[in-house]
Amino acid sequence: MNHTHTDQELIAAFRHERGRDAAFTALVRKYQERLYWHIRRMVVAHDDADDVLQNVFIKVWRNMEGFREEANLYTWLYRIATNETLTWIELQKRNSAVPIDGNEDFFESRLTAQRDFDPKKIEWKLQQAIARLPEKQRIVFNLRYYDEMPYDEMSQVLDTSVGSLKASYHHAVKKVEEYLAGS
Repeated sequence: MNHTHTDQELIAAFRHERGRDAAFTALVRKYQERLYWHIRRMVVAHDDADDVLQNVFIKVWRNMEGFREEANLYTWLYRIATNETLTWIELQKRNSAVPIDGNEDFFESRLTAQRDFDPKKIEWKLQQAIARLPEKQRIVFNLRYYDEMPYDEMSQVLDTSVGSLKASYHHAVKKVEEYLAGS
């Protein structure tokens, strides 16, 4: 199998015992980079993103058989990745004894601990601004800004109304702009 297979072909091949391994390998190749960056933007560190991504694909393997195709495969994968990442983040916060409302400090400290962090570079300033956003706004901002995900797909991934997502994105953009203007 190669990158040119459609999601429907991958799903169909996965459901046949003989094609399962090849179909799953093709699915991983097709989506791993996009999912990795989606996760990485939420957890910040490369090793953590790798760990979460591995958990995502384990969950996909276990649940692919029952995938009902009510949503696009891409949307379903993003939903799993988002939920696995949020679960991982909550576990990290509990284990590090960071107060639950200390979300912004948690992410900013992880960001500034990165080896190549340079607070003078605009891309790092943008990352700092994003790290300071409340969790929902941060996820919505990342999906819209980096992944260019349409609101209707985002609505399926996050199980939230389009209107609520647009409002979250609008507030996130204002906060990011304010942070960048003040830094």
